[in-house]
Amino acid sequence: MIFNSLDFAIFLPIVFVLYWFVFRNNLKVQNLLIVIASYVFYGWWDWRFLSLILFSSMVDFCVGLALNQSQHTGKRKALLWVSIIVNLGFLGFFKYYNFFLDNFISAFTFFGAEITSNSLHIILPVGISFYTFQTLSYTIDVYHNKLKPTRDFVIFSAFVAFFPQLVAGPIERATSLLPQFYKKREFHYNLAVDGLRQILWGLFKKVVIADTCAGYANTIFNSSAMFSGSTLVIGAVFFAFQIYGDFSGYSDIAIGTSRLFGFHLNRNFAFPYFSRDIAEFWRRWHISLSTWFRDYLYIPLGGSRGGTWMKIRNTFIIFIVSGFWHGANWTFIVWGALNAFYFLPLLLSGNNRTHMQIVAHNNFLPSIKETTSIFITFGLTVLAWIFFRAENITHAIDILTAIFSSSFFTYPEILPKKIILLILIFVSIEWLGRKSEFALQHINYQFPTIPRWVSYLWLIGMILYFSGKPQQFIYFQF
Repeated sequence: MIFNSLDFAIFLPIVFVLYWFVFRNNLKVQNLLIVIASYVFYGWWDWRFLSLILFSSMVDFCVGLALNQSQHTGKRKALLWVSIIVNLGFLGFFKYYNFFLDNFISAFTFFGAEITSNSLHIILPVGISFYTFQTLSYTIDVYHNKLKPTRDFVIFSAFVAFFPQLVAGPIERATSLLPQFYKKREFHYNLAVDGLRQILWGLFKKVVIADTCAGYANTIFNSSAMFSGSTLVIGAVFFAFQIYGDFSGYSDIAIGTSRLFGFHLNRNFAFPYFSRDIAEFWRRWHISLSTWFRDYLYIPLGGSRGGTWMKIRNTFIIFIVSGFWHGANWTFIVWGALNAFYFLPLLLSGNNRTHMQIVAHNNFLPSIKETTSIFITFGLTVLAWIFFRAENITHAIDILTAIFSSSFFTYPEILPKKIILLILIFVSIEWLGRKSEFALQHINYQFPTIPRWVSYLWLIGMILYFSGKPQQFIYFQF
């Protein structure tokens, strides 16, 4: 089930009515309803993969209880490794088995040995990378005594499978989300309205911006040899807005939906394309994953506390692992390594935390220096996105070769002016709302009633106008 579908438009009100009007005074039944709704939501794709979520939940639930009962260091480490091996084992098999097999065969073929093996036709369970990391955070935090394990399996199952953010995040920490299932939730009109406003903005990002840009980006990337360098740049920029509108749109809908049920999810995007350097970009892009890798991988490796070599090593590890998390393709690894190269000069010079506030925080417009920095950072990001989107390394290099050629200075074969205008309007709205949690939030405080409702109706009209066959979210494949 996807957010921009008729199925979800029917599913959500039913769950909402049951949650607030039928089971409002029974917290345990509300939690059970969330588990059932979450399993229905996820099983809508393929019910067979529900067994993976259930088994992973059972393993980590039992590991958490066992960790709480044992003070023996060796036993606790063994229990932690049970959780890590089970969760990453499932993830590795479904997501990376064929990648490692194919590269293993290629390596031996390179040295003259002939090995034949058939790749398995493995279906990647939707959202497995997200809920795997979410449940892993629970066992790791229990192991480090940062969290007391829950004894309520229904609550734990609700935490693992919470349907608004199950498929594509945000990746919630157990320390943040799990305690919310123990507290009685009260319906707050203002919170619900704010949630609906964020859902509306998320749908606009997905349906109007991402899906529209996707059509042009796919045409250009899929037939890149036919186009000039200038057109390939247009395609890369369209993909940059496609992936941002798609992924941040999902996060907005997830966070907004959670508010309808009295839950708070952490922010996952903070206007990353207004960043003035790559370090700021990574503090604002997919925040839940970046902070997960920071806390559970980068810091345990030593972070930036050691010497220069350790800083370089840890930076490349975290970015390459982040790239590999996105998919079983060398393009993602190169994408991660390229971002590490971008980031390293800032880290080594001590300038990686220069820009902590949103750009032009006290001004309406950025300075010339800030504007230049934003465009340079966006350009570097778009360059890296080419590897992310390309079919393989050769494809990415061919695109870059064409871009850095004389054809870059020709008039693009594809230049949809109406879509470019739409993107400019979108960026303007984001700019006006950049100090808020999400762009549309500021409308409630700064606009009178009539202009506010006109803006809502315009957004709804645009969503309906651009709605066609619902497109799945990009990050479902991760």
